[in-house]
Amino acid sequence: MKIALIGYGKMGHIIENIAKERGHEIVAVIDQHNLEDFDSEAFRSADAAIEFTVPTAAEGNVLKCFKAGVPVVCGTTGWNDRLPVMKELCDNGEGTLLQASNFSVGVNIFFMLNKYLTRLMNAFPQYTPHMVETHHIHKLDHPSGTAVTLAEGIIKESDRINSWTEPEEGKEIKEDVLEIDHIRSGEVPGIHTIIWDSAQDNISITHSAKGREGFAMGAVLAAEWLADKKGFHTIDEMYTEIMEKK
Repeated sequence: MKIALIGYGKMGHIIENIAKERGHEIVAVIDQHNLEDFDSEAFRSADAAIEFTVPTAAEGNVLKCFKAGVPVVCGTTGWNDRLPVMKELCDNGEGTLLQASNFSVGVNIFFMLNKYLTRLMNAFPQYTPHMVETHHIHKLDHPSGTAVTLAEGIIKESDRINSWTEPEEGKEIKEDVLEIDHIRSGEVPGIHTIIWDSAQDNISITHSAKGREGFAMGAVLAAEWLADKKGFHTIDEMYTEIMEKK
């Protein structure tokens, strides 16, 4: 298939290599220096685009994909407040989008494990959850999109957690609020730990990425999956379909 890349940083280069290894053709590479290429015939020929940029650019890039009629896989986080508008456009037949906080196979298994553990913990109110996420110093948004997705999973499945927050000095965290701490250090690809703590012990689950390759592979798989579809889709749909075929 023909793939267009939007964003050509470290992730873009890794995605390019994996796509080529899987036999795909990269027909366009767009970054901040050649935005006019959104209007090129090469870009319009793509079966799907993969977008990894920054929060301030993501919405505009996705809209340009819609205008060109190119389905887009978006891995940029930090612009979730605009996703309902994107979904409405897709529902009206004006574009095709799959947006996710994390495309990694391992992370999406971790999402499912997180929900299952939360359901178990409903029977044990002596345990209180909190989360810590660690990323490289270049990551601009916090908490990470993956951490927010994990928090949303806990809120959905928990009988007693209703929202999340980041810690503030001097501010007490309420019992129904999940605390998310963030750490930015070196070149860490991503570590997410959820701790359920009690007076007697604690239970923790952790996903630790070894590099960016897992995220990139998942993004290419998503582009392959999305290429013949229309409308707004989620990573849950994709992985559920993959698992059902096994």
